[in-house]
Amino acid sequence: MDGNEPAGRSGSGHRSVPHTADLQVEAWAPTAEGCIGELVHAVVTGFADLSGARIVGERGCSVLAASDADLLAGVLEEVIYRMDADGELPVALAVGRIEGLDGARTVAVRFRMADTATAALIGAVPKAVSLHDLELRAGPDGWTCRVTVDV
Repeated sequence: MDGNEPAGRSGSGHRSVPHTADLQVEAWAPTAEGCIGELVHAVVTGFADLSGARIVGERGCSVLAASDADLLAGVLEEVIYRMDADGELPVALAVGRIEGLDGARTVAVRFRMADTATAALIGAVPKAVSLHDLELRAGPDGWTCRVTVDV
């Protein structure tokens, strides 16, 4: 990150970052998997209130990528795809252990999904994940990640 994380942060969390015309979110957690989960939660709650949404079931996927940042983008692209194709948004998710070292990385994700039509939209709906300023990396206090989502 750029050193602008909240002072003394601990555990997991996220925040929106001011950005022209798009949604930019940063997240942190003790593990890479926790950081991905926190970021997905931040992106979804940045545009939808799912507190009254009807649960429609669970969905799973595996994401394969060449780097940690690409893995993060792949999980978020799955969220956007499910919203567009199935009309569903995750109210919760479980991110499995990231496998692989150099080269291909893979992670399994389970989503608890809600019907988008029963959610309250409170912001601009994401259209795509920007590869600019995309990062997922380890640091002295755990993992941090950042994404810009085109709206």
